[in-house]
Amino acid sequence: MNRREFLECAALLIGGVSASQMGITLTVEQQQHMAAAPNYIDRKMSYFNAAQRATLAMLTETVIPRTESPGAIDAGVPRFVELMVFEWLNEQERSLFVDGFAALMAQVQRDHQQPFEALSEKTRINILEDLESAASDSSWYSFGEIPVYVSDAPFICQLKELTIWGFFTSEVGGTQVLRYEAMPMKFDGHQKLHDDDSSWVSVLI
Repeated sequence: MNRREFLECAALLIGGVSASQMGITLTVEQQQHMAAAPNYIDRKMSYFNAAQRATLAMLTETVIPRTESPGAIDAGVPRFVELMVFEWLNEQERSLFVDGFAALMAQVQRDHQQPFEALSEKTRINILEDLESAASDSSWYSFGEIPVYVSDAPFICQLKELTIWGFFTSEVGGTQVLRYEAMPMKFDGHQKLHDDDSSWVSVLI
């Protein structure tokens, strides 16, 4: 399975829709990968240093914090993001992420004399909201109904998208936040949900 096929599969899961709903037919290889692939975050690779990992962990946790349900760290999202950045993003996308990440770390240290993970929750949220405001003209914010990875999306957009992908394709996200359907690749569009029900997860990868 190539990079774009992998991202397409992940987009299906995060979009909360089936392949047939989107008018897409998954190949046998894609179906087998989605149903039986080993846990992605268990791969033995290392790219970020300790300081970067600590900051990335708190960045993802600020996007999806632990409340009465698990947060990004609980779901192994920081590891997923690190792997995706260096294994699946192309050179342009990776440069945007790495440069944006470095700029954020430097600015936070300059403005607050401490790393992002040491800041209060309110301050961390304000920083990410400022990044979103600065990136608001990106096409990422209006890319339509079918999830597509936008190659020129700014760092904050990449961070949010990879965090959401990592969380809702994880075992934690799929079983403790969404409702897990043990028979993959089947979608019942007539299944009624109550107001307080979570959505169904399609399949975990």
